[in-house]
Amino acid sequence: MKLGLMMALFGDLAFEDALDRAVAAKLDAVEIGVGNYPGDRHVGSLAALAASKTRARDWASKVADRGLAPSALACHGNPLHPDPAIAQAHHDVWRNAVKLAAHIGLDTITGFSGCPGGSPGDKYPNWVVCPWPPDFLEILKWQWDKKIIPYWKREAAFAADHGARLALEMHQGMSVYNTETLLRLRRECGHNLGCNFDPSHLFWQGMDPLACLRRLGGETIYHVHAKDARIDPANAAVNGLLDTKSYGAIAQRSWVFCTVGYGHDEHWWCDFVSTLRLLGYDGVISLEHEDGLMSAGEGFAKGVEFLRRVIIREQPGAMWWA
Repeated sequence: MKLGLMMALFGDLAFEDALDRAVAAKLDAVEIGVGNYPGDRHVGSLAALAASKTRARDWASKVADRGLAPSALACHGNPLHPDPAIAQAHHDVWRNAVKLAAHIGLDTITGFSGCPGGSPGDKYPNWVVCPWPPDFLEILKWQWDKKIIPYWKREAAFAADHGARLALEMHQGMSVYNTETLLRLRRECGHNLGCNFDPSHLFWQGMDPLACLRRLGGETIYHVHAKDARIDPANAAVNGLLDTKSYGAIAQRSWVFCTVGYGHDEHWWCDFVSTLRLLGYDGVISLEHEDGLMSAGEGFAKGVEFLRRVIIREQPGAMWWA
């Protein structure tokens, strides 16, 4: 497997400087934000790169010349947003990311499924998390039948035409947030829709990421994020895990994102890597930093050091007794 970085961590740096940080850490790959929530600092004009193969390859050469590989283009957004302007802007980034990927010979785009409103007149997304009162089931049916499936069926075909696959992250607040919703979208819309597997979003929902990996199967895992989450047992005991407090209110929250190793120990992460290997995944594990108690530099350094100990970097050789 290869060790990579979700470059949004260094979104305040120029592209070349951010790449140099990855080189200095002896990483193998980078996942590059090209717009929407990860930002577009590292592409300049995504539309311009998408429109010109020459400009796209000149841009990508900055990665290759440093001995790095791009693992994915990241455009996490909400193209199903009920505000038409937001939906269109996020859709345009997604489409241009697919075109850019085709220009540079990359096949993986990471993103979100998006989340519609609850009805045609809504202004804001509506993430349904329980079946009662019965209005919620009506909302879900409308969302899937009228918005989610039609949109992604069309976009999966567009991606396939450009040799691309979409690695969706199962993420709270989005229509695809757990194993069954991801598999439903894949079943309904196309097998070039798969998973960008991030265990941090599964921990706090009560899922076992290792069981989720096995249920998804190796053919569905397109990309992997390394990010941890820690549940605060005292806060969770009195408030549960559906927590709407700011991520900055760390002492009051029931759960928080954290640097790998600070939520689950090295043994768990070794099991995680071993399960990926068992399923045939030999791609990039992309370090993502969203730890409110560590600076970008500290989280990056500690995350790289930790992951370097648990990632199997080479195929296992023959045993002495074989």
